[in-house]
Amino acid sequence: MVDIKKFVFSPFQENTYVLISESKECWIIDPGCYHKEEKQALERFIVENKLNPTRLINTHCHLDHVFGNKFVHDAFGLLPEYHDKDEQTMKYASVSAEMYGIPGFEESPKAKSYLKEGVTLKLGEDEFEVVFVPGHAPGHVALINHNDKVVIGGDVLFKGSIGRTDLPGGNFDTLVESIRTQFYILADDFVVYSGHGPETTIGVEKQTNPFIKSN
Repeated sequence: MVDIKKFVFSPFQENTYVLISESKECWIIDPGCYHKEEKQALERFIVENKLNPTRLINTHCHLDHVFGNKFVHDAFGLLPEYHDKDEQTMKYASVSAEMYGIPGFEESPKAKSYLKEGVTLKLGEDEFEVVFVPGHAPGHVALINHNDKVVIGGDVLFKGSIGRTDLPGGNFDTLVESIRTQFYILADDFVVYSGHGPETTIGVEKQTNPFIKSN
């Protein structure tokens, strides 16, 4: 069973996840560490727990989810992996930083490779399916562990909300379709680890989410 450590980073209160296998291999998902102290906290956790980082994955490439890409590369030698349809989003991140008045943005390294929907990635003995869930961002992906009933969902579905669709490349109808066809087909007890805010479950959102309920 995979262990999940959550950090809340940056002025955007973004959730960064470290997924940890029983063998101490780990993936860093959406490193949003912006301040020096946040970077130190992430590195300290990995070093003190004697973890072996093997992947840096971006569910999508909005500014708040890639703040720490360069730091993770410098500290652990990892290059990011994300969907090729979010390459333009990545290129736009520095412009977003200027628009939000956030100084000192560090450009992300080039992608090591692009994530493909339908592919299964292995973290130790644990398997995660890559699913394509555009709408919040054109190349948004999620990672689903069917055995542990875990969804690493990025900014697709939140507790009582959904990802915003007014950013470049966003589309409300597309996001709704992604949620219905990729998330709401899962069993009610799947836990969704979102890019912001607390965890939720598929069942709770089907019944109570005011933006999109199950049919």
